[in-house]
Amino acid sequence: MISLGIEATAWNLSIGIVNEEEILSMKSSAYEPESGGIHPREASQNHSENISSLIKEAIESANLNPHDIDIISFSQGPGMGQCLRVAATASRALSLSLEKPLIGVNHCIAHIEVGRWDSGSKDPLVLYVSGANSQVLGYRYKKYRVFGETLDIGIGNALDKLGRSMNLSHPGGPKIEKLAREGSHLIDLPYTVKGMDFSFSGLVTSAENKLKEESRENIAFSMQETAFSMLTEVTERAMAHSDSNQLLLCGGVGNNSRLQNMLRIMCEEFGSEFYIPRSKLLGDNGVMIAHTGMKMYRSGISHPSSIEVRPNFRPDQAEILWRD
Repeated sequence: MISLGIEATAWNLSIGIVNEEEILSMKSSAYEPESGGIHPREASQNHSENISSLIKEAIESANLNPHDIDIISFSQGPGMGQCLRVAATASRALSLSLEKPLIGVNHCIAHIEVGRWDSGSKDPLVLYVSGANSQVLGYRYKKYRVFGETLDIGIGNALDKLGRSMNLSHPGGPKIEKLAREGSHLIDLPYTVKGMDFSFSGLVTSAENKLKEESRENIAFSMQETAFSMLTEVTERAMAHSDSNQLLLCGGVGNNSRLQNMLRIMCEEFGSEFYIPRSKLLGDNGVMIAHTGMKMYRSGISHPSSIEVRPNFRPDQAEILWRD
């Protein structure tokens, strides 16, 4: 079976084509704002202008005829409504023209499923960290259950917001990581963990307020150490509660080497295995949509009668029929 997936939840437009065993093609076109953060209207315009040529490029790169594709999948949510509608409209048009089934995929679940597929993990506890999402999840009874999550903004958006205050271009997270490697002094910043949940907005505000008195390197270092310690604490508590012996890190912020190292050390001390997919599959990509769409179709989930997008589509709202 060959599946084509369209990812367009935020700033990255990506087309992925897979079969059961491997990635056949992945092509992306990222929207890069001239200043500030992501502008939804401008991002959606970028996606509209590039999606047709990107689909064609992905199919040609996979050495396929369009009619070789068996199913079409698209990111249904969560995400920015304007961007989601571009993916939904294009996938519907492609589905109708090729007379192929259409599958709407939960973006968060797709991160988890491509992570499991690429890393070889079977039944892991999951730390999912991206721009807008930060959650600790585990699978049980046909749902991914949320153990803990951010109470305000995702860790990726928190890092990007601090980056903008430092006049760093989008995305700010990788640039914060680079600055942090040069920092050495740990500044006292708010450490906000409430039970199994955490909060980053106060941490960002406090870090921004110290820009006039501390170096950018030390602020970046302290921001990472504090935020990632919060994530590691909650993840470790969830592992103890669930008695899990596997941890999967997924989402774009999973590319951060310091976060990876902290989680790896925690897993070693906990006696658990640490899993992470390849870097190209951590950020938003069409492969994860194509792979999850194929799993959904094979499990008996029928294609939608409409192309309704769901900007607030939580991962614990999606039914998981392929795990059992």
